[in-house]
Amino acid sequence: MIGLIRGYIHAVDAVNYRLGRVIMYGIFVLMGILLWSSISKTFFLPTLWTLEMAQFVMVAYYILGGPYSIQLGSNVRMDLLYGEWSTRKKAWFDLFTVLLLIFYLCVLLYGAVSSTAYSLGYWGTEPFSFFAGLLTGSEEIGRMERSSTAWRPYLWPIKAVMIVGMFLMLLQCLSEFFKDLLRIRGEVL
Repeated sequence: MIGLIRGYIHAVDAVNYRLGRVIMYGIFVLMGILLWSSISKTFFLPTLWTLEMAQFVMVAYYILGGPYSIQLGSNVRMDLLYGEWSTRKKAWFDLFTVLLLIFYLCVLLYGAVSSTAYSLGYWGTEPFSFFAGLLTGSEEIGRMERSSTAWRPYLWPIKAVMIVGMFLMLLQCLSEFFKDLLRIRGEVL
């Protein structure tokens, strides 16, 4: 069982580490979009797509970079008491708090799936069955949701990024949960 847990930790950490190292450079994409926005507004006709595209890139940067941030422990933490605790006491506290985070991420993931199904034209209350129906051919994509701006892009791609990001963050939190369990048992990671 310990070998299976270690394999899960290694696989999830490897995927999120590699993805995080790639997504880290998304800030340059964002800078390029905003630079083009400034140049086009100054010298040419202003473009319609730059502000909204910058928002989409920022969402992808933030959501897909979250698992990498959790893995590195670079999230904000109050060190008033935590810094003085033993490794075992920290693991017990982290074990409890990661369970709360897992619950919160499950709620967010359900919301992301529901929102994506809505953006694909599904008006019902069972978004998971809608996606299963898309795979089997029993459901069809309806009238797709578009942004209300002048550019009017489809919203399902960024909502799909939210699903992937929330799912990867959930997997990373489970990895952190297992790491805390191993620390409590005195295992070396």
